[in-house]
Amino acid sequence: MKIGRIKIEEVGETYGIISPDGKSIITKLDFQEQTGVPIPQTIKEFIVRGWIDEVKKYLNDLNFSNKINNTDLLAPIPDPSKIICLAFNYYDHARDAGLTPSNEPVIFIKPRTTLNHPFNDVVCPYFVERLDYEAELAVIIGKNTKDIEPENASDCIFGYTILNDVSARDIQFKDKQFTRGKSIDTFAPCGPWITTKDEIDDPQNLQIVTKVNGEIRQNSSSSKMVISIEKIISSLSKVMTLEAGDIISTGTPAGVAMSMKEPKYLKSGDVVEITIENLGTIRNRITFA
Repeated sequence: MKIGRIKIEEVGETYGIISPDGKSIITKLDFQEQTGVPIPQTIKEFIVRGWIDEVKKYLNDLNFSNKINNTDLLAPIPDPSKIICLAFNYYDHARDAGLTPSNEPVIFIKPRTTLNHPFNDVVCPYFVERLDYEAELAVIIGKNTKDIEPENASDCIFGYTILNDVSARDIQFKDKQFTRGKSIDTFAPCGPWITTKDEIDDPQNLQIVTKVNGEIRQNSSSSKMVISIEKIISSLSKVMTLEAGDIISTGTPAGVAMSMKEPKYLKSGDVVEITIENLGTIRNRITFA
């Protein structure tokens, strides 16, 4: 099942269930009218209170009355308590950076003010000179979790989405840590929706492709992760409580601009398109404020 947040002119911001082909959506209100089932007011409540099984009973009989093209898709989670990102969690990306990957998650946290919608502009401050992209498979946590073992970690996953960990490399290299250069407003476009875990047979074998102005920059697979999703969740849960609605972005593969012999950093007007197999596509234009 695909679930997403949208904005419709006559309704405002809401959420709904996306059709299997990704072309239409039934809003929360329309779902209630068609089924008589009063699903929660917000998408986060939907996740926390575990409505997937109830809603799936009705999927084959729903009239997906709104075309996706007639709506504005929004970032799937509006207010996560945490956006946790992994550094150098792909063998090929670590190799290109001249690093030996760690067997424990190396993390940083992006503030929720970085969240951006799947098709909105990334707005970069004028003083950034080396702007980069990072296509990442992101995990949406479905319930509060602490001290979980890897073999049970999938129990706390609600689903998956795409996240672009946009990075100001000049700030990152100057600071010698990641937070400021990755925490600029709009620097975490994500979406286009959440695909629930039951639709993804193997999250460790999904193709990841990034294009900039149509040119393929990243073409890899989640199979090249150093630390698996289950081990990431387990390791993080040993040091912090993972809460429903949290986003864990699992790192990026090779092909980022900074690792090129002649780096092709992003410029104003560039369009970054990220596609992950079975999860959809996000597309964001770069503008400099």
